[in-house]
Amino acid sequence: MQFSESRNTTRWIIIFVSFFIVSLILWNTYTFFQIFKQEERLKMNLWANAQKTLINAGENTDLELPLEIFKNNTSIPIILTENDSIINTVNIDEEIVANYKKAVSFLKGLKRENDPIVIEYVPGKFQKLYYGDSALLNKLKYYPIALLLIIVLFAGLVYNFYKSTKMATQNKLWAGMAKETAHQIGTPLSSLIGWVEILKTEEVDKTTIMEMERDIDRLQTITERFSKIGSEPILENKDIIEETRISYHYLQSRFSKQVEFTFTGPEAPVIVLLNPTLHSWTIENLVKNAIDAMKGKGKLNLEVLHEGGLVKINVSDTGNGIPKSQFNSVFEPGFTTKKRGWGLGLSLTKRIVEEYHKGTIKVLQSEIGKGTTMQVSFKVTELI
Repeated sequence: MQFSESRNTTRWIIIFVSFFIVSLILWNTYTFFQIFKQEERLKMNLWANAQKTLINAGENTDLELPLEIFKNNTSIPIILTENDSIINTVNIDEEIVANYKKAVSFLKGLKRENDPIVIEYVPGKFQKLYYGDSALLNKLKYYPIALLLIIVLFAGLVYNFYKSTKMATQNKLWAGMAKETAHQIGTPLSSLIGWVEILKTEEVDKTTIMEMERDIDRLQTITERFSKIGSEPILENKDIIEETRISYHYLQSRFSKQVEFTFTGPEAPVIVLLNPTLHSWTIENLVKNAIDAMKGKGKLNLEVLHEGGLVKINVSDTGNGIPKSQFNSVFEPGFTTKKRGWGLGLSLTKRIVEEYHKGTIKVLQSEIGKGTTMQVSFKVTELI
C-alpha cells in the first residue's frame, strides 16, 4: 500500500514539474515576444526620425545615417500616410500597392497590429507611420501553439505507452495467476483420482463413480485451460461440429431443465485449426453467459453454419438483451451486468477466439427484452 502511494506521489510530482516547466517556457516565450516587439518599435521610431530628417534636409544635411536606417529595414512592412492618404510603402508586395482596395485593406490590418507613430516634420503638419510585425515576429507568435501541440502529442504518446505497459503487466499478472491456479488445483486433483481408484475396489455404486470420474475429467480440463493462459496453444485439425457438440452435451446435462437447449449443425465434418480445450472453454463461456442473461430459464439455441470458407457458431438466448451502445463494451475486461463475477468471461473468450484461433467474435444481434445472438467465426481448413 505504501509502495502504491509512493508511486502515485512520484507521478503527481512529475506531472507538476512538467506543468511548471511548460509554463516557464511559455512565459519566457511571451516575454521574449514582447521584448522583440519593443525592439521593432524602437526601430520604427528611428525610421520615423530618419523620415523627418529627410523631409527637412537642406544642402548641408548629412543623409548617410537616415539612408542607412532606410536600407537596413528589410522585413518590417510600412505604410506612410498624410491626411489619410498613402504616400509611401516599404516591404509590401507590389500587387497590393498597385491595387487601391488591397492597399487600404492592408493598411487596416497594420492599424490593428500596432499603434501608429506620428511624425511632425514641421509645426502643424503630420505624417503617420503604420507598421506591421516582421516575418520573424509573426512566426514567433505561433511558437507557443506549436510547443503546446508537441507537448499534447508527447503526453498522448506517454499515456498510450503507460496504458500499454499497464495492460501488459496486468496480462502477465493474470497469466501468472492462471498458471498458479492450475498448479494448485493439480495436487488435490491427483489425490481425488487416487481415491476414485480406491472406491472402485469397494462396493460403491458404479454410477456414482462414473459421475465422479466425469467431474474429475472436468477439473482436469479446467486445469489444462488455466495452464494454457499466456502460452501459445497447439492447434490441430479438428471437426468443429463434433467438438462443439461434445461441449454442448456436457453443458446441457449440467444445467437446469428450465433451460430448453437446441443444437443444429451440418452432418458432414467441418475441419478447423482448433485447440479443443480452449474451444470448449469458448462454448462454455458463451452458453453460461446466455443462461445468466435468461436468469436460468428460457430457450438457448446453438447453431453451427458452414458458409464458404467460414464456419459460424451462433449462440442465441431469450434473455434481457444488450443495448447497441454496449455491443463492443461486453468484451472489455471487468464489464459485467451481474452482481457477482469479475467480467472476464467474454474478455477471455475474445482472446481465445481472436488471438489464439485468428477468428472473430461479435454480438450478431440483440433486442432488449427479447434476447441476444453471439457469433463466433473461424476459417475452414482446406485439406489436400
